[in-house]
Amino acid sequence: MTGYRLAILDDYQQVSADYADWNSLRADGVSVTVFSRPFASDADAIQALSGFDIVVAMRERTPFPRAVLGKLPRLKLLVTTGAANAAIDLAAAADHGVTVCGTGGSPSAAPELTWALLMALARNVAAEENALRAGRWQNTVGSELAGKTLGIVGLGKIGHKVAAYAHAFGMNVLAWSQNLDEATATAAGVRRVSKDDLFRESVVVTLHLRLSKRSEGTVGEKELRLLGPGGMLVNTARGPLVDQAALIRALKEGWIRSAAVDVYDQEPLPAGHPLLAAPNTLLTPHLGYVTHESYARFYGGALEDIKSWLAGAPVRQLTD
Repeated sequence: MTGYRLAILDDYQQVSADYADWNSLRADGVSVTVFSRPFASDADAIQALSGFDIVVAMRERTPFPRAVLGKLPRLKLLVTTGAANAAIDLAAAADHGVTVCGTGGSPSAAPELTWALLMALARNVAAEENALRAGRWQNTVGSELAGKTLGIVGLGKIGHKVAAYAHAFGMNVLAWSQNLDEATATAAGVRRVSKDDLFRESVVVTLHLRLSKRSEGTVGEKELRLLGPGGMLVNTARGPLVDQAALIRALKEGWIRSAAVDVYDQEPLPAGHPLLAAPNTLLTPHLGYVTHESYARFYGGALEDIKSWLAGAPVRQLTD
């Protein structure tokens, strides 16, 4: 069968062609359209994608709930970059006959960004750089990490790497998650504690949980107050893990020292968003997976998924 239409979504940097040979699909009768801007709403996504048979979604930038999937009658293959995507309703996809496939990813991109943000917070890098450009010299006093305590919320693959970085910097490491067992913590060289104790004892807390109904709002007013006025929070996981209103208030009222945020409740972050005006913040535009290495695995894997599906042998299928 020929005549398939492929949509590559949310190519913000317009680089998808640099990481995969999409032209190689022409032999299979596949035409390619690249969307570089996010859709404003589900309705806009439906209108734009209703004529496509195959869609490549970049992580969770465009959601595919049941209401959207049910209005894409031609869609047969949905590829998400990465091995999981909480923004795709897999049950609805199955109900509508849509095959969903994933790709590999970089094991280092997110933990390395986490550590970069953590170090930048500790040494007030953003504030000092801005001050220097404005003609001011040495305005703050930073903090060393050696001997301090890092709390890791979510000791999965990313959390393990962050723990290893912390050990290399001479930090003490605590960890908590709802399912964390003693053996896993011990193997990672960290001390398993309660959530309250983690926030109470840590100078820096980093978040590495998967977003779910159970994990949403893991960090709220109580946890931020326990972290205290000398504490720093780093979130490179998912925005809704943190009560955003509580975080903004914590920054404005000095419950914590500072926060580095790479993920948000709404993405892209709109102009005028309250976080943009919050003090003592280091904000990045969801860069956790935005590296050459990640994109090569994402787009290369997506192309492989499409070719395998066209050949009648889908790979890396995702099911509910």
